[in-house]
Amino acid sequence: MPTILALPATGPFLPRVVLDTNIVLDAFVFADAAAQPLRDALADGRLDWIATAPMRTELARVLGYPQIVPRLAYYALDAADVLSSFDRHTRIVATAPKAPPTCRDPDDQGFIDLAVAHQARLVSKDRAVLALRKRLQALGIPVVAAY
Repeated sequence: MPTILALPATGPFLPRVVLDTNIVLDAFVFADAAAQPLRDALADGRLDWIATAPMRTELARVLGYPQIVPRLAYYALDAADVLSSFDRHTRIVATAPKAPPTCRDPDDQGFIDLAVAHQARLVSKDRAVLALRKRLQALGIPVVAAY
């Protein structure tokens, strides 16, 4: 019987994910119970979360929104805390070229493009992204609303 080698769960063998901004907020601001498995997987180093510099910029902008600032205060956080978590858990990659599916919301297109370019799971609750679920699955990109 042949020997089966177990590969370490490091480097390119980790499941690759792209998280949209709302999922990042759920995980690192709102402490959403549905995001706990995601937080655990990131803390344990079991995911390769890829993002781009513009995604970090968008997160920084969103953290300054009037409806988000009080939530940060409620959870005794500030924008720097959330951005630090982003920086600690992400691997920044180059912005991806435009993917064939076009999102109705141009702010979400970069997440789709990145997931397609890197064959990554896309985690998003955004309606415009979820509307493309079948088209993305046809490209081999799973789209889920929670990790």
